[in-house]
Amino acid sequence: MVRILLAEDDEIMRISVCDRLKQFGWQVDMVHNGLEGLKMLKQKDYHLVISDIRMPEMDGLQLLKKTKQYAPDSDIIIMTAYGSVNDALDCLRKGASDYILKPFDMDDLIIRCNRLLDFQRVKDQVESLKESCKSSARILIGNTPAMQQVYSIIDQAAPTNTTILITGESGTGKELAARAIHKASLRNDKPFISINCAAIPEGLMESEMFGHERGAFTSADKKRKGKFELADNGTLLLDELGELPGPLQAKLLRVLQEGEFERVGGGKTISVDVRVLACTSKDLQKEVNEGRFRQDLLFRLKVIPITMPPLREHKEDIPELCAHFLEEFHSPHDTSFTISPEALACLESYSFPGNARELHNLMERASVLSNSSVIKPGDLPTELCSLDCRADRGFNLAENMAVAELACIQKALNYCHGNKTKTADLLGISRKNLWEKLKNHGM
Repeated sequence: MVRILLAEDDEIMRISVCDRLKQFGWQVDMVHNGLEGLKMLKQKDYHLVISDIRMPEMDGLQLLKKTKQYAPDSDIIIMTAYGSVNDALDCLRKGASDYILKPFDMDDLIIRCNRLLDFQRVKDQVESLKESCKSSARILIGNTPAMQQVYSIIDQAAPTNTTILITGESGTGKELAARAIHKASLRNDKPFISINCAAIPEGLMESEMFGHERGAFTSADKKRKGKFELADNGTLLLDELGELPGPLQAKLLRVLQEGEFERVGGGKTISVDVRVLACTSKDLQKEVNEGRFRQDLLFRLKVIPITMPPLREHKEDIPELCAHFLEEFHSPHDTSFTISPEALACLESYSFPGNARELHNLMERASVLSNSSVIKPGDLPTELCSLDCRADRGFNLAENMAVAELACIQKALNYCHGNKTKTADLLGISRKNLWEKLKNHGM
């Protein structure tokens, strides 16, 4: 909701302007002088400040200066009955957004307010687009029953405001699922903001989520909006939520329940309307049992759960995924890449511990190293292909033993999902010996 602070010492004028502003559903707080206006600025955030230039105790220009200090994102409209061109220019130089002479037509004031509010919305959209443009062209791919189940839940849940928890191994497309939910929701024309809870240091996470006031800490030289404010009326994705520090879990729970929070270093309560989606590759119930995650927060997040299947459980989608990924790349002759049946057979025999993200990286690598527009087994890492997919190595015993050893190691690594300690135990060798073999094979 639009919040406006109206500072006017003339009671009739103050009530008349307030009544007209409220007709548009805007929340208006009235004060009779600049000093009272300053108190309100310290308590609440306002989209607009409309102030008379001459008032007792603190005039409009002084309030303008304080507004720029305490609420730099607020736009200020100065009203005066003693106006001149020089007065208007002086107000604009000092930071006013607009200037209107009394007596004025109320419709003129409303037009000015709407113009400034539209400009604020554009600024917010630009800021949110910077956050959400990464991977915006990527979509979920696959027609197997495992993926169809995901699509079905998205279709049913997306139009609601319900919180959704998306789980799955790394690289399965959890963020893409979240973007698909936002795109199919009623908020699809509003911001989509993402925050990676694993990528931000614990000491900065609270400021990143909720913002901070000027002077809240040493480097806070100005007020900054957090991700929740940027996502207002839109969708916020909490990626890798299992990494969220314990103290912030309680604050997150409050926002989910009440839609309110305070910036770091501030006392103002900020209300937002945000649809929250969460992703994690961790088993949150296990984290709860071991005391690292709040049970009540898990209940609040897991209203609708979505589990993204690992690629090894829907290998039938590999040809379609490969074709989609290869569309992103071009051969040196600017022709599209295709993949040979033999190369597809190699990929379909692999367990993909890195899931679809690993397949994407493999297609990018193959497109760079391939000498033609057709991806062949030789363009893939040797550990991906079974022995019958590789070129004939003749009767050289050392070369054939090295290939067999590498295939065995890779198979064990895939079985253990990349855990080298378990892989060494499975192979019956020491971890150091495994490390040396991996180094010798260039892995």
